[in-house]
Amino acid sequence: MEFRAVRNGEVRLNVAVEGEGPLILCVHGWPELWYSWRHQLEHFSKLGFKVAALDVRGYGGSDRPHAIAAYTLKEIASDVAAVIDALGGGRAILFGHDWGAPIVWNSALLHPGKVTAVAGLSVPYMPRGDISFIELAKVLYKDRFFYQLYFQQEGPPEDEFEADVGAALRKVYYSASGDAPRDGLNMVKSPNSRMLDGLVDPDPFPAWLSSADLKVYTEAFEASGFRGPFNRYRAQNLDFAELAAFAGAHIRQPAFFVAGERDPVRHFIGGADLYANPGAACDDFRGSVIIPKVGHWVQQEAPDETNLALEAFLKGL
Repeated sequence: MEFRAVRNGEVRLNVAVEGEGPLILCVHGWPELWYSWRHQLEHFSKLGFKVAALDVRGYGGSDRPHAIAAYTLKEIASDVAAVIDALGGGRAILFGHDWGAPIVWNSALLHPGKVTAVAGLSVPYMPRGDISFIELAKVLYKDRFFYQLYFQQEGPPEDEFEADVGAALRKVYYSASGDAPRDGLNMVKSPNSRMLDGLVDPDPFPAWLSSADLKVYTEAFEASGFRGPFNRYRAQNLDFAELAAFAGAHIRQPAFFVAGERDPVRHFIGGADLYANPGAACDDFRGSVIIPKVGHWVQQEAPDETNLALEAFLKGL
């Protein structure tokens, strides 16, 4: 494996690359790094693909612009397009997890000629609706805590997470995993709570994330801080304005979905199962795999099952 620096205008992106062949570009979510795709880099490079996993802007070894407007889906999709041009000759298959899923879904909309197929992990494709998700969340979570609303503040979330980066990451990773109690990340608490209030810091941590793995994440966030990652949440109303032309738009490329059965994202909207029909707005949907007993960090909690599911998708292209 090697690391490549790819530039998109003034933004420098750190990209891990392994193997040779058609490009698969992997995009991580919050709060992760290229490292969250380590199992996929190894597996798919052995199958004859060039597999790349970038640090999304704001994370790890990539540049960290200060402005919230630098973190819209349109801006980050332009990073994806730049990496596709630099490493894939202008064409790539995209895998995205957590925030990486909306990033790859929207990259398929914004740069359709560059994206040959797309797989989302944990977050299904949902077209732009009548209001932004963050405005919807203000209604749905009017009387209780919701982490995305908490992250809209500039300063307090950074202070909370940066006070003890290792503990913050352990609590978040565990609380959204399949090992945590079912209320985990979605526990009911007052709207003036902080993100880490009530979250368990497990000792020992479940085996799917070793102490060495946790050290990689902790050292990276101690160096980079959390403003860039939180800015992705703060940019959602800007997304709503910038993507107005794509209201109701469908994904036209071959599409696939993978998630953990116990992922808290599944029930972000009370009374609804967001995984019930993940291909509803995909014109060439190739199916979904929901992995039993697994939580949000699906490609790390269940790498073998995730790899087999994605491999089957690729064989069908």
